[in-house]
Amino acid sequence: MAGRGLDIGLRALAALPVGYALAALATAALARHLPLDADQAVLAATMASFAIFAAVAIWAFAARGQRRLWAGIGLAAAGAGLLAIL
Repeated sequence: MAGRGLDIGLRALAALPVGYALAALATAALARHLPLDADQAVLAATMASFAIFAAVAIWAFAARGQRRLWAGIGLAAAGAGLLAIL
């Protein structure tokens, strides 16, 4: 039973604070690279962050296993981080 609780706890960790951090990182990347005026790019990226956060939360509980869950989040974070610094 403790294994199931740990699985749910790790998924909740991935969905909430990690999902928030990934959405913030993606927002920074989008705001830098959207071909709009600066204020419009920030607004569009911020609106997109709500969808990104929701997608990460859904992915956290839909992934078949912990390895797939964290690999997917890691790849998304690496891609967003790379875009944010380029």
